Amino acid sequence: MRLPLVLLLLATTPAAMPANAQQQPTAPPPDAPTRSFTGADLFGLSIAADPQISPDVRSIVYVRRTGDIMTDRMQSSLWLIDVASGRQSPLAAQGSSPRWSPDGTRVAYIAPDGDGSQLFVRWIATGASARVTSFPGSPQALAWSPDGTRLAYIATVAGEATKLGKAPPKPEGAKWAEPLTVIDRVNYRNDGPGYVKPGRDHLFVVAADGGAVRQLTFGAFDDGGPLSWTPDGREIVFAAIRGPEADRQVMNSDVIAVDVATATMRTLTTRDGPDGQPRVSPDGARIAWLGFDDKRRSYENTQLYVGDRNAGGPRSLTASLDRGIEDAVWAADSRGLYADYDDHGRRRIARIALDGRMTPLVDNVAGGGLDRPYTGGEFSVSRGGTIAYTGGDAGAPADVWIYSGGKPRRLTQLNAVLTGTKALAPVRKIAVTAPDGRPIDAWIATPAGHVPGRRLPLILEIHGGPNSAYGPSFATDVQLYAAAGYAVLWTNPRGSTSYGAEFANLIDKNYPSADYDDLIAAVDAAIADGTADPQNLFVTGGSGGGVLTAWIVGKTDRFKAAATQKPVINWVSEALTMDNTLFTSRYWFSKLPWEDPMSYWKRSPLSIVGNVKTPTLVVVGSDDYRTPVSEAEQYYAALQIRGVPTALVKVPGASHGGFTARPSQSAAKASAILAWFDRYRTGPGAPVPAPAKPASPAAESPQ
Repeated sequence: MRLPLVLLLLATTPAAMPANAQQQPTAPPPDAPTRSFTGADLFGLSIAADPQISPDVRSIVYVRRTGDIMTDRMQSSLWLIDVASGRQSPLAAQGSSPRWSPDGTRVAYIAPDGDGSQLFVRWIATGASARVTSFPGSPQALAWSPDGTRLAYIATVAGEATKLGKAPPKPEGAKWAEPLTVIDRVNYRNDGPGYVKPGRDHLFVVAADGGAVRQLTFGAFDDGGPLSWTPDGREIVFAAIRGPEADRQVMNSDVIAVDVATATMRTLTTRDGPDGQPRVSPDGARIAWLGFDDKRRSYENTQLYVGDRNAGGPRSLTASLDRGIEDAVWAADSRGLYADYDDHGRRRIARIALDGRMTPLVDNVAGGGLDRPYTGGEFSVSRGGTIAYTGGDAGAPADVWIYSGGKPRRLTQLNAVLTGTKALAPVRKIAVTAPDGRPIDAWIATPAGHVPGRRLPLILEIHGGPNSAYGPSFATDVQLYAAAGYAVLWTNPRGSTSYGAEFANLIDKNYPSADYDDLIAAVDAAIADGTADPQNLFVTGGSGGGVLTAWIVGKTDRFKAAATQKPVINWVSEALTMDNTLFTSRYWFSKLPWEDPMSYWKRSPLSIVGNVKTPTLVVVGSDDYRTPVSEAEQYYAALQIRGVPTALVKVPGASHGGFTARPSQSAAKASAILAWFDRYRTGPGAPVPAPAKPASPAAESPQ
């Protein structure tokens, strides 16, 4: 499937695009640089992740992910920042998950080694690094013991494959086919890693200066991080789904403590619902964790709980917040925690006291991805309360920031050279009101240099999930679409997170539904705003956004063309072929597919494909196990049978989550969509009155 991608990429050259004098500036000479953001620029971008502040607050180690044009991958390296001066120095050419030792003299990290990854330790004073593990399973979830002598981590222990019967004896030197693969687990494949190999994830401990590795947990269960030591170093707290029928549980993990000396385990939580990300308080008196009571709804706010040393007497500190907590770490005084959460499309950090009182601190957390404007970001906190975090805005990918003394300060500008030479699309917020009167958050980007008062072809970009959120963040798809002369609109319709549980559950057991009305209201607002040309409307989205794209073209003919990316088309087939086959029928429907097939059918875009007249491109990763390739192929076949203009684009080797992981494929995918839209795009629309004040580049207008 490489040839169609190449052809579609070539179709976006200036010669193949329709003339549009207003949006297509005079092309520079072939050997001159361009101010437009291009697919090649994806290789020049860097994004900061996982900033870890040292105990003395003098340094931050972080992961820098940068496009490598020779390997066509985002490569991860580790860098040190001197907090006072902002000077940076490299720590490791390859690495991830850096963690400071308690005394701040060393950094543990994971780096590639041979066919897998291993655990390394770097001595800051000397600059020397040493590998401390040689285990076949790649380590993850690193955690230092309080005295700095040991490291705990999670790794996969290989197992034996299930066998049924056997082949006849093979003659010496014969070249036979691979042996049969026998699958007997309910969840037998995962998006990204692929088909599950025999083995389980377990907890290990190793001396920080190397030596023999000791396994602490066993059994036919998968144990997970993060890992948290008790201050006395005697126990490690983690989360796992264990017990009978563990493989048939979807979200029912418990907090568990394991004795480091004896490997004896104690289960600390037992409710029906996920309990995870446990953290022991610095004084050892309490445990905090994240979770919720599982009510079999599509969305629940993840709450921050605190209990005693054994997780007894649990109480939620965030029940009144009505937002989902993403992560939480203890303050050094054990009197509260720092937590991050999404609110109205923005990631924020607050300090939460043990009585539930909340003090907002940071409101510009960002990071995680590059292609679309999802909320995200990471943080760490020093003993004195200084916060290191990834932050930013629509002008560039996430950088490292620090919050101290009541003020945020930017420490890196990883993309300043590139963005300084590019005319990026400005981003502003627009007001949207749903038909039922609910306010809906939406943002719009316009091409750099756009003259206010001139209408533009509009691309509606719909987020996935559907329980997730977009925000005013940097996104390469948005910049590429805008550089091609389109206005780009994205919004958080009902079902989106960051607006409370009631808003997210407006689509519970009813998706798609009125979220369609919210999306159309946003398009109408962009038209009323004077930006969008009503004769040149286009729509795209991935995953849950792919579902809604296919739903939209089955409901209306307003859009000139559409591109549904990695969609669900038939809920029955998706429920039985996705990588977590227990999930869909348990949380998004009331009954199993064979018990109530019509409920699944009436919410499937395939049920209304007979209405579709809109030329619709179908895009999917060839290794997608979340919304399997068969979903996209069903829709493509149905459109072909009906004679609706369509094409099927497969991204070779791409999973659902890794759809745009390789820069060349991310650029080519966006180019394919633009080429499809350009086939049906017509000239610019009529002028409209100019707004009072145009937005400044790469900035969001005041609310």
